[in-house]
Amino acid sequence: MNRTTNFHFLRTAFFPIISSRYLLVLLVLLLCNLVVAWITIGIGEFRIPFADVIKTLAGYGEKKYEFVIYTLRLPRTLVAFLVGIGLAVSGTILQALTRNPLTSPSVIGLNAGAGLGASIMIILFPAVSIFFVPFAAFAGAFIAGALVYLLAWKNGDSPLRLVLIGIGIAAIAQAFILLIQTHGKIQLVTKATIWLVGSVYARGWEHVWSLFPWIFLLFCVTFGLARHLDILQLGDDIARGVGSRVEWQRGWLLLISIALAGASVAAAGVISFVGLMAPHISRRLVGSSHRVLLITAALVGGLLVMLSDLIGKTLFAPIEIPCGIVTAIIGVPYLIYLLIRE
Repeated sequence: MNRTTNFHFLRTAFFPIISSRYLLVLLVLLLCNLVVAWITIGIGEFRIPFADVIKTLAGYGEKKYEFVIYTLRLPRTLVAFLVGIGLAVSGTILQALTRNPLTSPSVIGLNAGAGLGASIMIILFPAVSIFFVPFAAFAGAFIAGALVYLLAWKNGDSPLRLVLIGIGIAAIAQAFILLIQTHGKIQLVTKATIWLVGSVYARGWEHVWSLFPWIFLLFCVTFGLARHLDILQLGDDIARGVGSRVEWQRGWLLLISIALAGASVAAAGVISFVGLMAPHISRRLVGSSHRVLLITAALVGGLLVMLSDLIGKTLFAPIEIPCGIVTAIIGVPYLIYLLIRE
């Protein structure tokens, strides 16, 4: 990187320029999210006219629609949106820390760790209430992330070591999941598999209120640290040269990424590729300044999960496909495209 590029990066890190193009992109994404949410709430086994969806949400709808919208569909849609935000922002942080556009919570082992925690709880401890499965998934993501960081530490951390060890941790976690499934009862294995594919089916307000504080607070903290993400992308030597405490900042940002991914997986199971696709799509739309990129990635992530849930509900109705399968079907070709391009 030459001096002009470095100066531009540092200037935009501390004084980001919000152009009319960025505002237009954000407005279009926000509108797309609202439209997809509106369609998702209206479509299902019991169809609700789209005009009545607006009336009911505004408080002027018919009583027969209120239960379906407020109890069944609105919380499910909100959970999908929040999960998309969590995974997208987590992926954005990881791609900045590793300076690798192919990094995501799945690649670095967070999703696999969460899946292992959930599988242990569901298959090995069936007497324990299903209520504790999200906590086990959250703990699994944290343990996987901690292992990745500790094993990657050698006279400081390294983006390359984080990725390589993350891939190894993910492989080990997947191996343990298969081992547990091989020796588990078929009914429990089926139950765990349904959770592992990722779905927002039957999510209620309790899931919304348990997920919202995590996503909101961690997003605000990440947004406040956006300039550090910009600086870390320049490389460790330049970051240290401008006064950044590289290992300390990378550790805290990695912890935030783990918390976002863990909370999202705990709420909806393992939904892959959102953390990979959303940051990459957003970077092509608005560039690399994280003040704008984080907001854009959050909206793209929410849109991807809601759209995947909508496709899963309608493609083979009345049979529903979990949104995690839909994101995988979309994400695999996108990953192949990225691999060829990179």
